[in-house]
Amino acid sequence: MCGFTGFTGNLSNREEIIEKMMDRIIHRGPDSSGIHSDENVTLGFRRLSIIGLENGSQPMYNEDKSVVIVFNGEIYNYEKIKEELIQKGHIFKSEADTEVLVHLYEEKGMDMLKHIRGMFAFVIYDMNKKELFAVRDFFGIKPFYYSNVNGNLIFGSEIKSFLEYPHFKKEVNPVALENYLSFQYSVLEETFFKGVYKLMPGHYLKYKDGKVDITRYFEPEFNPQQIKLQEAIKAVDNTLQDSIKMHKVSDVEVGSFLSSGVDSSYVAATFKGDKTFTVGFDYDNYNEIDYAKDLSEKIGIENFNKTITTQEYWDTIPKVQYHMDEPLADPSAIALYFVSNLASKHVKVALSGEGADEFFGGYNIYKEPFDISFITVLPKPIRKALAKIVKLIPFSFKGKNLFIRASKDVEERFIGNANMFSKEERESILKSPTGKYDTTDITKPLYEKVKHLDDVTKMQYIDLNLWLVGDILLKADKMSMANSLEVRVPFLDKEVFKVASKIPSDYRVNKQATKYIFRMASKEYLPEMVSTKKKLGFPVPIRVWLKEDKFYNKVKDAFSSNVAKKYFNTDKIIAYLDNHKQGKGDFSRKIWTIYMFLVWHNEFFEEA
Repeated sequence: MCGFTGFTGNLSNREEIIEKMMDRIIHRGPDSSGIHSDENVTLGFRRLSIIGLENGSQPMYNEDKSVVIVFNGEIYNYEKIKEELIQKGHIFKSEADTEVLVHLYEEKGMDMLKHIRGMFAFVIYDMNKKELFAVRDFFGIKPFYYSNVNGNLIFGSEIKSFLEYPHFKKEVNPVALENYLSFQYSVLEETFFKGVYKLMPGHYLKYKDGKVDITRYFEPEFNPQQIKLQEAIKAVDNTLQDSIKMHKVSDVEVGSFLSSGVDSSYVAATFKGDKTFTVGFDYDNYNEIDYAKDLSEKIGIENFNKTITTQEYWDTIPKVQYHMDEPLADPSAIALYFVSNLASKHVKVALSGEGADEFFGGYNIYKEPFDISFITVLPKPIRKALAKIVKLIPFSFKGKNLFIRASKDVEERFIGNANMFSKEERESILKSPTGKYDTTDITKPLYEKVKHLDDVTKMQYIDLNLWLVGDILLKADKMSMANSLEVRVPFLDKEVFKVASKIPSDYRVNKQATKYIFRMASKEYLPEMVSTKKKLGFPVPIRVWLKEDKFYNKVKDAFSSNVAKKYFNTDKIIAYLDNHKQGKGDFSRKIWTIYMFLVWHNEFFEEA
């Protein structure tokens, strides 16, 4: 696990430039560094040593140094591939998985991607072809950004490295801001930095003669099959156990994150390691430490834990938004920073439970089709009429929102796990709304691909392509690497998805539970109270904090600032804050979304 950055073109002071770019991402690889530089491409690498400790430094080359690579990630089946390549005559000089990619490229070209299993972003430069080849993994676990500056391609693991490149002009992308207000994360390919793009999951990029060509090489597809429940449980358990075993391949100790959820509990109970890591808050009902200690004791693993104080949390927000590169309004990101920091004091690698919800149907919102089924049996015109009547009722009551949401098809009501501001709301608060995208403009192409599937599977597909990439994996990578820790996600494996994609919808989500098949598979390893526990997410008390004078005033100062006035109608956003404090509604997530943008903006655009 590492970080890289680089650029094409023959700049006169290219080694000095790449050193500065590498220094920006030193947290991703504090163990060592390396540079390749010629008249066509300059590559910089920062290393966190995990595999091939003695001889795994990068950039790395093939035998005649005509192919060079920088690589961030892990290839879990590298030993098997290496044996096959040796039999074909390739000569290896290291024990690192990186070198496997170099020789596999020589042997297979672009077809190499069919053979690897892992998480990865890498750049290969072929000196004979004068062609650059960049890849992002199947599900977007590892990041890759790129931009064209004066005809040269710049690229890297983090956008902040671009800030040291000559002539790179940092400018806020207003279209990214507008859509962020609805999704709570940067959802578009173009990032918050105008002209900087993400390479999307399952894609590779070719750069030659000044032209960028992007190709999709992998696309996750749900294809439910008829299968007996017990057979499905066995298939899920077998593939999960195999993946966890593969994800433990390392030359250093591997630990595991542990919350109160079934995902991380399953990993902790089965990964056969010695250490788990947990954080909680100094508030009742926002602390999972007692649970984690109890489970760790039951399964015979040492638990390391930390209670995050309220002041620590708030003090760390600017650092988190800096490391995130783009604003993220998920309050749990700060907690993930702390648990990564805790783990980094004991291990270099930690397993985590991301991906199980998207693969197996774990989010509580996935039960909505069952909850509103008594309404959706009615014709749509009647549903819409009922919703209009319900909206006229001046007070809230249980089920009011269900009637309103049931008036819409899933394609209209669901954009992912977060849906902060409606189009009308964001146009109201923004000083200069662009109106370029409605949220459904972004989700529509995805819904088209799964229009033949049930509503639950449609929702999973949206989250798999948007929420997982833009929120869950972004914070997992950036918060762990901010602490020089490698986080591995064994559920997000292409072999696991092969099994998950075939599971019938009612084995994933039904009236009994979300993630039903996963919970059934976990019963062999976990106490009943854990395997059946309702998903909570990571509880963070922002709703409580924003009613306290200290933090209300802190946010109000930000909402009244010159930066806020540049982007927002400040009277509108302060009204959200005041109404929340006065108990007129829970507007905490809307407030947080705006505040995180302002903090991020301060880190990148208001530097002294």
